[in-house]
Amino acid sequence: MRPDPLHYAWWLTSRASGVVALVLVSLAVLAGLAMAARVLPRPALKRAVARLHEHVALAALGAIAVHGLSLLGDSWLKPGVRGIAIPFAMSYRPAFTGAGIIAGYLLALVGPSFYLRRRIGPARWRKLHRLSAAVWALSVIHTLGAGSDATGTWLRAVVLAPVAPIVYLLVLRLLRPRRDEVGRGTIRTGQLASVTSVSPTPPVTSRATRPHRREPTTSRSTAFENARIS
Repeated sequence: MRPDPLHYAWWLTSRASGVVALVLVSLAVLAGLAMAARVLPRPALKRAVARLHEHVALAALGAIAVHGLSLLGDSWLKPGVRGIAIPFAMSYRPAFTGAGIIAGYLLALVGPSFYLRRRIGPARWRKLHRLSAAVWALSVIHTLGAGSDATGTWLRAVVLAPVAPIVYLLVLRLLRPRRDEVGRGTIRTGQLASVTSVSPTPPVTSRATRPHRREPTTSRSTAFENARIS
């Protein structure tokens, strides 16, 4: 006789919301890295991916909240508020559950930062947003270490599918400053070559540097008196 699923409703809810949260975090990180690595050619596509990135990150934050709060009703785990709020305080696999709690806190810090970008400035916002990769890495560690289905092929496929594209985009993002420096150096060299190839134009002298006109040795009054005498 199979057990009644209603007896495990809280556990099933936490399990499902955890998988959904992992998928959403992976999608949000992929979208963010695609924009940061500048692999999106059209401005309209960039705007669409930016909106997707924002909405998916907030949805992932909601899924993580459901994932943690639903464990409070689990009659077998019984983590308590302390277990789901304080990293490494849960008795069940504390290292891996702690990694998941830290990932949730980091996402709570990064997700709403979309609405604080103007206040904190673009430079600080970009530095804060780099924590998204840490959120994804900690989520993967939490899922593989604490998930009850971690040995299942389907869950491993969900976890490992975005690894290759995320690593690829992350490498492109890390190499982008070097490419930008090379591009700026090429532009400067081209500008210098264009300046030296153009024939020089005569300098425009200002009134301050214009040579003074020599005044005649005799004034007008002296010339008039000479004319009267003659």
